[in-house]
Amino acid sequence: MSRYLGSSCKLCRRERKKLFLKGNKCYLNCIFEKKKGKNIPGQHSTVKFSKKISDYAIHLREKQKAKRIYGLTEEQFKHYYKIADKMKGSTGDNLLKMLELRLDNVVFCLGFALSKKMARQIVNHKNIFVNGKKINVPRYQVKIGDIITISDKYKSNDVIKKLTNNEQKKIPTWLKFDKDKISGEVINEPILSEISCIINSQFIVEYYSK
Repeated sequence: MSRYLGSSCKLCRRERKKLFLKGNKCYLNCIFEKKKGKNIPGQHSTVKFSKKISDYAIHLREKQKAKRIYGLTEEQFKHYYKIADKMKGSTGDNLLKMLELRLDNVVFCLGFALSKKMARQIVNHKNIFVNGKKINVPRYQVKIGDIITISDKYKSNDVIKKLTNNEQKKIPTWLKFDKDKISGEVINEPILSEISCIINSQFIVEYYSK
């Protein structure tokens, strides 16, 4: 399946907002905070556009922002929306909760990876177990009560040792991290206010409703 292989910084510049696609690296020496980062990428990046933006453009950009944060293709993102639309409750909230409960996102939130892109690679390389069962599908939906662990081989990696020993990392309150066992547990539904980059899910709903 096709994946974006270009610069992550270009995506932030296009959305004119930090999407934290590189994880903690985005807090240090971020190009978005420099003069170049204020312009959108491309040959017309310095052209001044009208400040008036249509409602469609606002809704489109919010959808694109969410899609890029979770590293999904248009087809994948639309598939999640269709499922969320059939569920009870708010379609927008259901959509974001499903995206937060993707295995690759949970692996990142638990601090097992530097970024969501790295988390997908870890899952693809069969280094993640859910309730003792090896799972190599990044889109796998974890549930409340699920225990997420990593392979013994990955535990010995210098990067994971540094990540798991980081006392300053912030883990969402709906997840529980066991430092001794180097494992995590889903103890509640995702709390949307804890997403690193705020997403207006209602704009996404309005985009697909047109």
